[in-house]
Amino acid sequence: MSNEQILSNVKMVLADEVVWGSMFLQDGVIKAIDTSLSTLPQAQDFGGDYVIPGLVELHTDNLEKFMNPRPSVNWPSMSAVIGHDSQMIASGITTVFDALAVGDISPKGDRLTNLKPMLDAITASQQEGLTRAEHKIHLRCEVAHPSTYERFMALKDNQHLGLVSIMDHSPGQRQFAKIEKYREYYQGKYGLTDAQMDDFSELQVANAQKYSQPNRLSITEFCREYDLALASHDDATAAHVDESVGLGMEIAEFPTTEEAARLSHQQGLKVLMGAPNVVRGGSHSGNISAHYLAQLGLLDILSSDYYPNSLLQAAFMLTQEHIGYTLPQAIRTVSKNPAQSVHLYDRGEIAVGQIADLVHVKHQNLPLVQQVWKSGKRVF
Repeated sequence: MSNEQILSNVKMVLADEVVWGSMFLQDGVIKAIDTSLSTLPQAQDFGGDYVIPGLVELHTDNLEKFMNPRPSVNWPSMSAVIGHDSQMIASGITTVFDALAVGDISPKGDRLTNLKPMLDAITASQQEGLTRAEHKIHLRCEVAHPSTYERFMALKDNQHLGLVSIMDHSPGQRQFAKIEKYREYYQGKYGLTDAQMDDFSELQVANAQKYSQPNRLSITEFCREYDLALASHDDATAAHVDESVGLGMEIAEFPTTEEAARLSHQQGLKVLMGAPNVVRGGSHSGNISAHYLAQLGLLDILSSDYYPNSLLQAAFMLTQEHIGYTLPQAIRTVSKNPAQSVHLYDRGEIAVGQIADLVHVKHQNLPLVQQVWKSGKRVF
């Protein structure tokens, strides 16, 4: 079977322009880009559709839905990874950082129970070549939890670890600066009584006061020493951003205010927002709109977060007139920008020498994934 492929009559979305022509792939790598159509009989005719780089997803907890498809239903972990992977590939995502919670502040949560099974299943699936997308690990470190540092140190040597984020979901902080939003979220999600909610909030405040700063400093020091990409989470104030910059953060995940997003962007952090926020037109937590940040030119990276198919749709929505991104600029938010922010320089762009991670997209009102290639191999 030939390892050479020619894609012709295709609109290639490069980093800075859209080029109509043909592309030559060999040994899983983009070997040539031509602004003319190929006349060779083996060339595949794409009918003028788009080909974009494979999407790079930095923050998704989608695997959790497959691990626990219904309350009290635990699914076999390897089967869960395969199901999750299928949804990623069908959404055009060829590199995915599966977000695993280290420390769980949910009153009835099972994230810590799922942590080791999910980590083991992801690791085994990559070693055995069972997935179509490439899966890497994003450790979400909840600094207000008593065992976060010890758990992080036990996981730090995993070969697939590529991103660490620092989170503080305790009441009165960042995403939950508004106490009423904190109570609304946790009481609604877990069915707590007022008395249970009071006890839960009191415990989280006490834990935050004792553990948050020591955990934050220790974990970020390790990541800087070993060149692991770091992300802040839910920064809301200038003080938060200054702290993030001082700790060596490279990504600002979900800043909750315009001030935090603007300062992060100005100081070189890549501002990451949720693609569902773009598709839905606002944040489910009542924080700053990704639409608005995009209009200000402050949005660098999109993440599908909890809805994989939103990533491609949101990128195309950024090209709407009231937002104003060019198509290459919009596609960079889901490809080159996230890839480079986690030190992956071999993907995320259609360019000679890059891995042939590609997505064939037909745009008819919505962008529709037609085909996907991972390292030059057709996987969807």
